[in-house]
Amino acid sequence: MNILVKGKAVHFDDRYLHVELEDGRLISTPMSWYKELQEATVKEVTNYLFICQGTGIEWPGLDYHLSIESMLNLDVQQRAA
Repeated sequence: MNILVKGKAVHFDDRYLHVELEDGRLISTPMSWYKELQEATVKEVTNYLFICQGTGIEWPGLDYHLSIESMLNLDVQQRAA
């Protein structure tokens, strides 16, 4: 079964990127996994929009895209370590 993971809101702090899903769950991953976001200004990181029917996030000012499903992927975690 393939279920689309759709985002509702994005929040961040100095350590984590938090994505609230439409179904109420919250995904949090370390900001250190996303060098482009970690090095961006607060204004740049807060300027995001959902793409691909809510399954991805785009930061237009950074030309950076993130699949929400990839936040749950162990391979991403291993590459960032």
